[in-house]
Amino acid sequence: MKDWTDRAGRLVRPALVDRVDRDHRQPDHEFRRRRIVVAITLVVGATLLGISLNVPPDSVAFYPLTFALAATWVVGGFASGPLHLGRIRFRGELRRPIVIPILLGLAAAAVFIVGAVVVREIEPLRETTENVLAFARYGSLPLIALITVVNGIAEEIFFRGALFAAIGTWHPVAISTAVYALTTVATGNVMLVFAAVLLGLLLGLQRRASGGILGPILTHCTWSLTMLLVLPPVFAAAG
Repeated sequence: MKDWTDRAGRLVRPALVDRVDRDHRQPDHEFRRRRIVVAITLVVGATLLGISLNVPPDSVAFYPLTFALAATWVVGGFASGPLHLGRIRFRGELRRPIVIPILLGLAAAAVFIVGAVVVREIEPLRETTENVLAFARYGSLPLIALITVVNGIAEEIFFRGALFAAIGTWHPVAISTAVYALTTVATGNVMLVFAAVLLGLLLGLQRRASGGILGPILTHCTWSLTMLLVLPPVFAAAG
């Protein structure tokens, strides 16, 4: 048991705990500009997010709205200033975080799926979750999967990229997670807000450790695709 714990620690620490030394500081005027761009993007993005997830599940407007949302996060993210992919120290070398973030995404999805088995038995929470899953059931699955990946990448470019950098050094993990969750409040869906808190914390820790967005992108997309494919059958089984 201790051997497995040690192995897990060697995998998790580089991705979530141990920080890689880097200097991503910006001049004051560039930092102020980043914050202004981030603030404007947040307002526009939260508005589009709320609209996109409040249209009927079978509405054709859902697709252009979600792609517009992704474009907002991406444009705002890159317009705010430099972004970095990040590296982690693994086995004595600095490497791009690839395998470990994917494994973290699968592990996070497993935890959420176990939670979903409980949630589906609680009527108010079940109904709230079903409102989100309806988009997967009524829409084209390949297109929904594409939207899931595109928006996962876009959110990380903005939230763990531009926003995280705009916060500075004072509790960026906690603040970026809180802002991510508050943005999700615009959907009016308590389950999405809850998911944003847990997922945002995991992604924020990766961003802090690696100094970049590659790890969070891979974890986010892995988690999102797994949830997209697994949750509808889980809830259908209880129907």
